[in-house]
Amino acid sequence: MRLAVVFSGGKDSTFAMYNMLREWHEIKYLITLAPKRADSYMFHVPDIKWTTMQAKALGIPQLFREVSGEKEREVEELKAVIEPLKGEIDGIVSGAIASTYQRSRIDRICEELGLLSIAPLWGINQEKHVRTVLESNFRVIITGAFAEGLGENWLGRQLDEDAVNELVELNKIYGINISGEGGEYESFVLDCPIFRKRLEIKKAEKVWDRKEKSGYLDIQKIELTDKIS
Repeated sequence: MRLAVVFSGGKDSTFAMYNMLREWHEIKYLITLAPKRADSYMFHVPDIKWTTMQAKALGIPQLFREVSGEKEREVEELKAVIEPLKGEIDGIVSGAIASTYQRSRIDRICEELGLLSIAPLWGINQEKHVRTVLESNFRVIITGAFAEGLGENWLGRQLDEDAVNELVELNKIYGINISGEGGEYESFVLDCPIFRKRLEIKKAEKVWDRKEKSGYLDIQKIELTDKIS
């Protein structure tokens, strides 16, 4: 099938795309929407501009659009980006795992446009999923921390086995979503098997709100480098 991916640059949308490529489907486009509001219900916010570098690493055309970030209006804005692709693609891929809000709206758009809505990670065990991402040689960092138990030290931290173990414990204590599906944290992929080059962060700054106990990693410079064989 010819597919487009709703792509945030995080581990879930990237891993969903990885799965579809492994099944020999063609990824025609990456669709990335950058919300003007930080409280978007549908789309990631921290470091979304750097998905353009990931697109270069993937070698896949990207449709990057700025959207309002307003609830429901941003859904129609997504539809407006997808609609012109009818005839070029057969379906839309998303990295939804447990967010009924996100999946139901993408399903609706696809139904209205006569496209397939594909969510290969839907309903997966979240701990197993995150561990599988790491076992698949994905290099992922945390770019946003927005839940109790996730401090400033998580910003820029690589998602590794120790981090997953801590997330499992935080899930037991606070009930946070291990995969970050509830917006507890956001991630960014620096390298994975489908990248032709890897991304290297050259400059970044942690932005932390002590009152709200949340923050994000402000990536200021990234370079594409050859992979280490």
